[in-house]
Amino acid sequence: MRVRRWEGMLIRASLDIPDPNSALGISLGAQLTTAVVLVIITVVIHGGGIVGVTRLLNLEDRELRARRVNVRAFGLMISMALFLFTLHVAEITVFAIFYMAIGAVREFEPALFYSASTYATLGQPSFPFPDNWRIVSALEGLVGFLMIGWSTAVFINDMNKVLREEIDG
Repeated sequence: MRVRRWEGMLIRASLDIPDPNSALGISLGAQLTTAVVLVIITVVIHGGGIVGVTRLLNLEDRELRARRVNVRAFGLMISMALFLFTLHVAEITVFAIFYMAIGAVREFEPALFYSASTYATLGQPSFPFPDNWRIVSALEGLVGFLMIGWSTAVFINDMNKVLREEIDG
């Protein structure tokens, strides 16, 4: 194991690649703040893109095509997306705290990363996790899949209501 690590350090040094295991001094707070800013930017871009492509491809109802983009409706859409995202982060955090409480993961950042990866069904990160808790981890993936689907259904239903209210006046 040491030889591999040493060889990897030599390869990284010769290619001027930073060691991914070295501490970069980025705090959890800085990571979370950066993530929140990126999420907000992503939601705004996505919301604008959805409105734009729907209009561009004439996928709206005839009544909607005649109307201009409503800032209130767009603001509600962005707010709803951010709120749903916050719910998912809270749910991920519950599992992360549980993983720390049982001693499966010692620090909050890796526990949060493990939980988010599992919840979003990306697969489990490659670090040791106790076998006797792997069913909980697997069920977190199922719960995450269902909660994301539920959020999608609610989001579409609520945004449809907002758009219909705009038409009906």
